[in-house]
Amino acid sequence: MRRRTAMGAAVASLGLAMAGCEAPSPSPRSSGGPTTGPAPTRGSSPAPSLGPLPPEVVNGPRDRPNVALTFHGQGEAAQVRALLGELEKGGARVTVLAVGSWLQAQPDMARRILDGGHELGNHTQTHGPIASMDSARAFAEINTCAQLLKRLTGSIGTWFRPSQTQHATPLIQAQATRVGYPTCLSYDLDSLDYTDPAPAAVVSTVAKSVQNGSIVSLHFGHATTVTAIPEILDRLRQRGLRPVTMTELVS
Repeated sequence: MRRRTAMGAAVASLGLAMAGCEAPSPSPRSSGGPTTGPAPTRGSSPAPSLGPLPPEVVNGPRDRPNVALTFHGQGEAAQVRALLGELEKGGARVTVLAVGSWLQAQPDMARRILDGGHELGNHTQTHGPIASMDSARAFAEINTCAQLLKRLTGSIGTWFRPSQTQHATPLIQAQATRVGYPTCLSYDLDSLDYTDPAPAAVVSTVAKSVQNGSIVSLHFGHATTVTAIPEILDRLRQRGLRPVTMTELVS
């Protein structure tokens, strides 16, 4: 299904990680469609079924009871498999933004993610601080991971999420577009799971702020997240919210 939405201004502030992918920072909320920056001209896209999207997506439509659980992808294989198993047991389909070096070391995880009905995207090759890189280095980080995804799966995937920053700078957006990602993926709800709190704290953080259209930031590689996921899914069900992939969220 093709869908076109009106977009607000993209958030300009950046947050760099202390212990995880990025530091928490406030995100805009809206009562309408996806929150993002101004829409560019749509070029060739890895997701032809999607309508035109802007340079950055922060949340999905607020008028539908869908949410996207998005995972920064790198971690020990057995733990990742356990997490995917919990998600699938709970009927959730999620979007995984994979670090290229992780997929190089564990290439079978790409197929495992896709076989579970999940979506696979790009989170740079080495998970460096991309907001501080020049254009050549940023392009290499995005493109190297993209080409690895293409070799492993036949596609670069639809979504790119910058590493160590919540929001993409104009430089990041330009290099992502060069590679084939005209839209960068942000989020409006940070679970803070990368700080390794008690599982109940992760559940509480998500449950108290989730709403229609939320894009939730979560991480592979943390035992806390594996433990928290079943209750997170229960809380979503209680609220009538359905966890879907990013592509479904904005389609």
